[in-house]
Amino acid sequence: MQYVLTNVATVTGNSSGESYKIGRLLGGGGQGEVYVASTADRDYALKWYFPESATTVQRCALERLVELPPPPGFLWPLELASAAGVQGFGYLMPLRPAHFKSLFDLMKRRIEPTFRSLFTAGLALADSYWQLHSKGLCYCDISFGNVFFDPANGDVLICDNDNVTIDHTTDGRVPGTPRFMAPEVVLGAPPSSDSDRFSLAVLLFYMLHVHHPLEGAREQAIHCLDMPALRQLFGEEPIFIFDPENAANRPVPGTQDNAGIYWKIYPQSLKALFTRVFTRGLRDPRDGRVRETEWRDELARVRDGIFYCPGCASENFYQPEAIDPAGKLGQSCWSCGNPLRLPLRLRYQADKVSHVVLLNHDTRLYPHHLIGGSQRFVFGTPLAEVTRHPSDATLWGLKNLSTVPWYFTAREGDGTVEVPPGKAASLLDGARIAFGPVVGEIRA
Repeated sequence: MQYVLTNVATVTGNSSGESYKIGRLLGGGGQGEVYVASTADRDYALKWYFPESATTVQRCALERLVELPPPPGFLWPLELASAAGVQGFGYLMPLRPAHFKSLFDLMKRRIEPTFRSLFTAGLALADSYWQLHSKGLCYCDISFGNVFFDPANGDVLICDNDNVTIDHTTDGRVPGTPRFMAPEVVLGAPPSSDSDRFSLAVLLFYMLHVHHPLEGAREQAIHCLDMPALRQLFGEEPIFIFDPENAANRPVPGTQDNAGIYWKIYPQSLKALFTRVFTRGLRDPRDGRVRETEWRDELARVRDGIFYCPGCASENFYQPEAIDPAGKLGQSCWSCGNPLRLPLRLRYQADKVSHVVLLNHDTRLYPHHLIGGSQRFVFGTPLAEVTRHPSDATLWGLKNLSTVPWYFTAREGDGTVEVPPGKAASLLDGARIAFGPVVGEIRA
């Protein structure tokens, strides 16, 4: 650490003229250091650049970024800052709350989030990068170091946004982080939204498998992972560890077990996306990569398909292909091996797409489910939750947490009953609930 602001009491916001009091050092990296910076009523984070990084190119890029509205989920630059008697500059951004954890914590198993939180975080990341790309911007450096999430609910925050630039341009800044860079970037091409999509896929694979998608037997056979070796593994000759047509780079048992354990338990539809991006997508950046909208749809679908083992309570994943013609689920718990039993399912159609939500004891429904349209992928305040009957523990219902009434039909031919806010509709096989724009049917 260089502690470039050790003897500096305040910095000044270049746009606002606000004075920020310098507090404790939060950390540092290759470009600069990050400090707490406070006004009378709020704390911020200040990134101050080392002299060699405080370039005209970097300053111009930041001046452009602070003029843009921040995409959701990004700790976006707010304004540039300067300090009397100190060369260079920095920028201010919102301060990350302490309960948001680094993905390094996940990789080191210092935190153990649920699958639901992980899939929620993955969905939020895909949506955030889609929002960024839709503005014609490229992140350039998607990796562990700039993503944080709340293990309790999957909320995400993305920092280090001074790397963001206009898509398909290069200004000589950092091209990315080793192991996350797309093959074409490893070989010298500038970052783009296409390479961002590859880096996002690597990040999602790491989150869900605690392993890199290209590190298998070939990586284990290399005794010194120097730059030529990294160039070969990740740029010149990358091979997906689960490539269905090339088994030359499978994970090595005993030393690379995580990937194989997790790969077996996820639905085939999710594995198909990873297979596409890490086979065809290795060589076809434009058409072979999985788009953020595809990740959003699939991660939301898998999230809604989580259910619990009746024996050990482990989270499992709904796989329709495991249901035989007689309706029996031929699926065992990945954790304890006991047969699984599906809970009731809510089926509905929104935005011309059919959806299935498994109704566990703790299932909640959000605007994503019950409104759709512009509210798709909005998980904030729940609009419904599964609840037990207050006087009969054997009966379950879906409680209306919204501000509008629902309309419930127990079975075809029966009359419709209003379910006002605060009340619950019984969870009965064959029942229908009109939530407003979405009509759902409950099925066993």
